[in-house]
Amino acid sequence: TTWERPSSSPGIPASPGSHRSSLPPTVNGYHASGTPAHPPETAHMSVRKSTGDSQNLGSSSPSKKQSKENTITINCVTFPHPDTMPEQQLLKPTEWSYCDYFWADKKDPQGNGTVAGFELLLQKQLKGKQMQKEMSEFIRERIKIEEDYAKNLAKLSQNSLASQEEGSLGEAWAQVKKSLADEAEVHLKFSAKLHSEVEKPLMNFRENFKKDMKKCDHHIADLRKQLASRYASVEKARKALTERQRDLEMKTQQLEIKLSNKTEEDIKKARRKSTQAGDDLMRCVDLYNQAQSKWFEEMVTTTLELERLEVERVEMIRQHLCQYTQLRHETDMFNQSTVEPVDQLLRKVDPAKDRELWVREHKTGSIRPVDMEI
Repeated sequence: TTWERPSSSPGIPASPGSHRSSLPPTVNGYHASGTPAHPPETAHMSVRKSTGDSQNLGSSSPSKKQSKENTITINCVTFPHPDTMPEQQLLKPTEWSYCDYFWADKKDPQGNGTVAGFELLLQKQLKGKQMQKEMSEFIRERIKIEEDYAKNLAKLSQNSLASQEEGSLGEAWAQVKKSLADEAEVHLKFSAKLHSEVEKPLMNFRENFKKDMKKCDHHIADLRKQLASRYASVEKARKALTERQRDLEMKTQQLEIKLSNKTEEDIKKARRKSTQAGDDLMRCVDLYNQAQSKWFEEMVTTTLELERLEVERVEMIRQHLCQYTQLRHETDMFNQSTVEPVDQLLRKVDPAKDRELWVREHKTGSIRPVDMEI
């Protein structure tokens, strides 16, 4: 006819006995079953503390009160109390991994609410996608400059200015103009390679990334909502148990001092209701712990996947920017090759020979005039 408070409620370590297995050793501040044990930053969050016997399921035991005070609940997630929790081992020490540092919520700088740690990771992923898109647009502008430059070089190479220059200098000048056409071709090829080997891969990398991230966001958000719903059920069941206990205590006291005509059956009925309320609370706590365990597991898996995706994105961009610099070096070499014939002809320019050739072609006579005789 008596009922003892269950010790497996959210954040209450199990006492020795049948509930010991419900809280295995902690890793990264979380129990292996998913129950968190890592203290978050709490300056901006509402913390639920145990106050009075009603919050301790009707028990006034000092040990049980102490166990209650070992945990805090922040936004429906149960954490160990920062004053009582020892240093925790990280899942990936020395790596600053996503899976270790985004369990708590953060104050929203744009308002009075909070932003989930997972939401911050999603925002970073979407920002990375935006940066990738802007890099692609930047390369596109670079391509446009190359195409315009090539077009202007080709146009200039057809200019007829100084086309009447003769001799070896005339040949060198003609080669200068031809080198412009060759250089224009080099820049056109450079722009085409930039498009196919740099801009297009940057633009098309993970085309459906935003949709995938949205699905991921909804999945974790749904788990968090389920956790909040289960926590609300726990609090409702806790309140109901407190009311049943108070009702039982009141009826028992009234019977003892004979202030009421309540029979023994009424006492038994109140005890049954109190016991049922305790069973309901245990059931709600179990469902809550299951939901938190599921959320914990999905958080670890998903944050590690986001970490992998970020490394992959950075490496992809690095490789394509390396390809850009390689193409740029090749373009410089090709441009150099277009002016080498010009250098060769300029070294052969011979004013004396040019003069000889011109004189031979245009001479009018070699007999010099003499003085007139009387």
